[in-house]
This record gives sequence, C-alpha cells and structure tokens, in this order.
Amino acid sequence: MQRTSINDLVKKAKSEIEELSVEELKDEISEKGPVLVDIRDFRERLLEGTIPGAISAPRGMIEWWFDPDSPYHKAEFTFGKRYIVFCSLGWRSALATSALKDLGFSNVAHLEHGFTGWVDANEQVERVTSGEKWFKNEGDIRSSLEITKEN
Repeated sequence: MQRTSINDLVKKAKSEIEELSVEELKDEISEKGPVLVDIRDFRERLLEGTIPGAISAPRGMIEWWFDPDSPYHKAEFTFGKRYIVFCSLGWRSALATSALKDLGFSNVAHLEHGFTGWVDANEQVERVTSGEKWFKNEGDIRSSLEITKEN
C-alpha cells in the first residue's frame, strides 16, 4: 500500500476547497458576517488570541459538532450559514474545510495562511481568557506563532 503524506493530504484538500486571503476575509466580514470557526487547540487560542468574533470548534470535534446525525452535534452549526475555518497556518483548516464539504456544508471556506497570516497582516486580535485555569506552567508553553517564526 502506498503511503500518503500529510503534504499530499493538505494539497488534495486545498485543490477541492475555497481559500480566502486576509483581504478577502475582511471583505466578507464587513459585508456578509460569516461564522468564523477557530479550530486551533484552546492553548493556542489562549496564548495567541483569535480573530475577533470567532467561535472555537477544535479540530478533533469538527465533524462531531457539525454533523446533525452525531450524538455530539451542536445546534448552532446548521447548513444555512457561511463558515470560514482557520487554524494557525492553514493546514488543519484545509483538512477541516474538506471534511465539512464531505458532510454537506457547501458554503464553507478557509483562511489560506491561517491566524499567522492574519497576525502578519497586522489585523486586530481578540484576547481569549476562557481556559486559563488549565495552565499551570504558562512559561513552559510556547505559542505556535513563536515556533513558526523561529523556523
């Protein structure tokens, strides 16, 4: 059996989904008011903040929370809305967006360069405070933005 790399999975997903630049996302926010879905881990959100108004739906729960047939379905996720998904760099969100399309969500896109692209464009960041109770050694945890900038 031939192995498929994560690079191949992301490339395939990106070829099948709608990608938005930061400018395109800003236009949509000002015009249509899409639902912004931050799929990063809560630690990333807590350390780095998020795009203002974004809701949290961790990558590991996307299919479960969105699918109305799932025992974990969240009622706020319905087929009639426009969803824009983002992660840190755009890899996880590409896979999540592809999964949402597979579930029947046709009006879904992702932020091409993720939250890192948003920050690099000097856009506004909203501080996240929920989840602070889970941090005991905050100094030991580095944000993915710090790690990305080192590489």
